[in-house]
Amino acid sequence: MGSELIIMPIIVGAIFGVFYLYFSTRNKERLALIEKGVDASIFMRGKQQTAPIWKVLILNIALLLMGIGLGIIIGGILYQNLNVDDDIAMPGSIFLCAGLGLFLGFNMTKNLDKE
Repeated sequence: MGSELIIMPIIVGAIFGVFYLYFSTRNKERLALIEKGVDASIFMRGKQQTAPIWKVLILNIALLLMGIGLGIIIGGILYQNLNVDDDIAMPGSIFLCAGLGLFLGFNMTKNLDKE
């Protein structure tokens, strides 16, 4: 019962600490660059054309779900036709095809950003 009272403040404190260090360090770096007279344009985000986040998200989710579906089909084929144990065929093929779908989505996202 008492462990929740200890763990939650530690988690919240760790998250706060990470954000505090990130923003304070970024501020100090920027101030040091301004003092040296560096051009302020380096603070602006890159103006290069990238694919909108919704396109990337939909692409990756679609490929993940297609990979899971293909994994279920392949697992069923392995179980029915090749007599592979069901406990091995299904999770193995689902994870393999889902990973291949995510890898394909990563490569397609890279190509989308190049265009």
